[in-house]
Amino acid sequence: MNYEDYIEQGLNGEAPLKLILRGSIQNSGNEKVGVVSVAYATLDKRLAESKIRELAAENPSHYYMVYSVPLDVDLTTLSHYPSIAISGDDLRD
Repeated sequence: MNYEDYIEQGLNGEAPLKLILRGSIQNSGNEKVGVVSVAYATLDKRLAESKIRELAAENPSHYYMVYSVPLDVDLTTLSHYPSIAISGDDLRD
C-alpha cells in the first residue's frame, strides 16, 4: 500500500474518532530527536480529510497519518493502534 491508501484506510475506518498524528525530527542541542504528536482529533471524517491534506501541504518535512480510533478502549490492546515509527536512519543527516 502507498501513503494515500493508508490515509484512505484511516479515514474510512469504522471507529468514530479520526486522530491525526504528526511525526517529525527536531534538533535538541547537538542531537536529533524523533517526535510523534497528536495534531488533530475529530468525529467528522470530512474535517479529518481536509485537515490532514492542509497540514501535509503546509509542512512537507513532517509525516502525517490519520487513524480511526474507537472510544473508551485501551488502544494498546488493539492489533494496531495510532503510532508512527521513527528509525535511527531518520535521525541521521
